[in-house]
Amino acid sequence: MRAIGVTRYGGPETLHEIDVPVEELEPGTVRIRVSAAAVSPTDTLVRSGARADAEQADAPGDVPGMDVTGVVAELGPDGGDGLAVGDRVIGIVMPTGPHGAYREEIVLPVGSVVRAPTGASDAEAATLPMNALTARRALDLLALGTGQTLAVTGAAGTLGGYLVQLAVHDGLRVLADAAEKDEELVRSWGADVVVRRGEDVAERIREVAPDGVDGLADASIQSAQVLPAVSDGGAVATFRGYRGDGARGLRVEPVMVRDVAEARGMLAGLRDLAEQGVLALRVADVLPAVEAAEAHRRLEAGGVRGRIVLDLTA
Repeated sequence: MRAIGVTRYGGPETLHEIDVPVEELEPGTVRIRVSAAAVSPTDTLVRSGARADAEQADAPGDVPGMDVTGVVAELGPDGGDGLAVGDRVIGIVMPTGPHGAYREEIVLPVGSVVRAPTGASDAEAATLPMNALTARRALDLLALGTGQTLAVTGAAGTLGGYLVQLAVHDGLRVLADAAEKDEELVRSWGADVVVRRGEDVAERIREVAPDGVDGLADASIQSAQVLPAVSDGGAVATFRGYRGDGARGLRVEPVMVRDVAEARGMLAGLRDLAEQGVLALRVADVLPAVEAAEAHRRLEAGGVRGRIVLDLTA
């Protein structure tokens, strides 16, 4: 089966068309004919080998990709738990070896698949699963109450955008960062206060919230640099495993999307919010799958707003 992956780790140029085995259907799974796959920062870690064993130089057919839109092609032996062949769906993929989203077909647990949002294109729908689930998981771990203040770094990015929009929907007061060119976009999602992004963003947050914010979601991955923005005893959600320094009684919650990768009800709820217009599905560009290397180059160069999406039908 055709996929886009790597047989050696390295830069974007290592991505090319490869052949991968057809995956077997098992109970509790569905086969999806993939039409679109979003390109995320995690994909670049798979491609570069950053997630591989330290001594592993070769990538035996590693395929990146955590988000798919497609059509149900086949159901596992016990059925599809409400899904039917021909249904247009979205799904989240945990990429291990050849099991990544940049491929013609993929087999996923039923718990990772829901109906695609009505009215969204395949590319738009593919931007939802991984980042929206990550944002929802982060907010649930922070467990802030209505009216409390959440700071979001990296607010103009895909994860940051979902964090802002979901937090506003939850009734939180949102203090977000943005570059000057992105300020109006972040305000349009309902952020109460927008401060300028940068290495000293914690200081700017404290200027607005002198006692510190109740919670912070660090989508820009600044780790220790942003801890001073949070009040003593406050909560911080991190996204690359950072666990804090134990100071000031801060509760640091590393967010792992794998913990909710089969939380089907959660994904369906996020899909519903997208249909209602609560969540904006942002596509930066759509490229043929064979141009995955260019998608990775552009993502790593920075400044991409929304997700670049690969067209697997091209």
